[in-house]
Amino acid sequence: MPITDLLERNSKLYGEEVALVEINPEIKEEQRVTWKEYELIQPTSTSYYRRQITWSVFDEKANRVANMLMERGIKKGQKCAILLMNCLEWLPIYFGILKCGAVAVPLNFRFTSEEIDYCLKASDSDVLFYGPEFIGRIEDIAEKLKKEMLLYYVGDQCPSYAEDYYKQVSNSSSTAPRVLIEDKDDAAIYFSSGTTGFPKAILHIHTALMQSAKMEAIHHETTHDDNFLCIPPLYHTGAKMHWFGSLYTGSRAVLLKGNSPEAIFRAVSEEHCTIVWLLVPWAQDILAALDSGKLKMEDYKLSQWRLMHIGAQPIPPSLVRHWLQYFPHHKYDTNYGLSESTGPGCVHLGMENVHKVGAIGVPGYGWKTKIVDEEGNPVKQGEIGELCVKGPGVMVCYYKNPEATAEILKNGWLFTGDMARQDEDGFIFLVDRKKDVIISGGENLYPVQIESFLMKNDKIHDAAVIGLPDQRLGEIAAAIIQVKEGMTLTEEDVDAFCVDLPRYKRPRKIIFDKVIRNATGKIDKPKLRLKYCGDHLVEKQNQG
Repeated sequence: MPITDLLERNSKLYGEEVALVEINPEIKEEQRVTWKEYELIQPTSTSYYRRQITWSVFDEKANRVANMLMERGIKKGQKCAILLMNCLEWLPIYFGILKCGAVAVPLNFRFTSEEIDYCLKASDSDVLFYGPEFIGRIEDIAEKLKKEMLLYYVGDQCPSYAEDYYKQVSNSSSTAPRVLIEDKDDAAIYFSSGTTGFPKAILHIHTALMQSAKMEAIHHETTHDDNFLCIPPLYHTGAKMHWFGSLYTGSRAVLLKGNSPEAIFRAVSEEHCTIVWLLVPWAQDILAALDSGKLKMEDYKLSQWRLMHIGAQPIPPSLVRHWLQYFPHHKYDTNYGLSESTGPGCVHLGMENVHKVGAIGVPGYGWKTKIVDEEGNPVKQGEIGELCVKGPGVMVCYYKNPEATAEILKNGWLFTGDMARQDEDGFIFLVDRKKDVIISGGENLYPVQIESFLMKNDKIHDAAVIGLPDQRLGEIAAAIIQVKEGMTLTEEDVDAFCVDLPRYKRPRKIIFDKVIRNATGKIDKPKLRLKYCGDHLVEKQNQG
């Protein structure tokens, strides 16, 4: 069934139960705004900004969005883009787009004006919903956009060139639109991270979204009594598809703006969250705050927190072991995926397999995997090759880009571009991105392996390894090391620590600096290369 059926079911079964809560610790009580009448604020005892909606209000709001779009001539299959920070409006707008049979197009909130314009054109979008944080960027291209599409402003003091979202949607019917939506209908276009130029538009159908919802609930044993804390941006498949587990079970979720250790612990404590998905830097920050005493567990109610899981990048085993020292009762899972595979879960560790920390895991629910060589032939067990996945969550295509589609979709298999190996128990270990492999003196160096080793050092907060050009060896491994606050570390200390690494794997250059990460927590290798080796970046990306 289409993903919209789950929302309608939840409205009927759990109509008066809370579906979504929005918390923003940065907005104080006196800064609260009066929202429109359908946007009810629930009274709370908290001192920070908090809103909530029930499943019935969620469904009603989505219906209003759908009818508003249909009244303006939007038909099945047309594209509607969303450029919003995480907020209570985000998901009802997303589902309103789907309910009228249109295709939702979430946009990265870090996109520049040029990238926004590019993605709107690449996806053939006819509508853009955007929030107050993006006024400056939209104004740069407003004259062009308003001639080509509908612009809905989701905020106070609507600009003259846009439609007032709240005014328009409040005048639309709350009755479910009569639009036939089928499993194979186009549902959403997500954009790749764009590390090799402008991002690609990834097309998914309703079947893929439903697969991710059921898979998330199965993988993490989500029940109707759970409460999921969602921190990452909803434009990304990772956040959205993890929340789909809540949608599948009709359980509550909390959207938290901000990722400080204190804000996370407070939300878990006061909202009684049971499941939290963290990115590596947030988990590192929490552990550092606990180690230093800045964060004290006894100040919060955390006993109901049962699962912490991480995805979006390789996870240092030392981080998980450190985490379990503070939270020995926690279940833990690692999730691997790509936007091309409808986000996380095509490979996952499994909550029962914490003894295999370091692996990304085994094929997820409904998925198959294989590891192949350059010719596409399966490699022997233990050998390194490219990871390929196959399942109901594989994208339809890169929208209007058959050449790029043909490069990674072959006979139903998605070639991920990630280098991996499989152990004797069938667990897959991610070695590195294919384009990130460093070739030094004819030897292949895999940065993830070196990064994981460096993270065993108690004084290192974060580490990234990139290739720097070298006249004799072609490339050398350079380690960017972010030292923990209050600690000192020298190049000699790092060299001494790395003596347990094979000589050819040891970093030949040490750089003490902050590790740059993107909005989803991944180490931003292109920016690091640009910062430290300039034009060498272009050569590396061309190799990918």
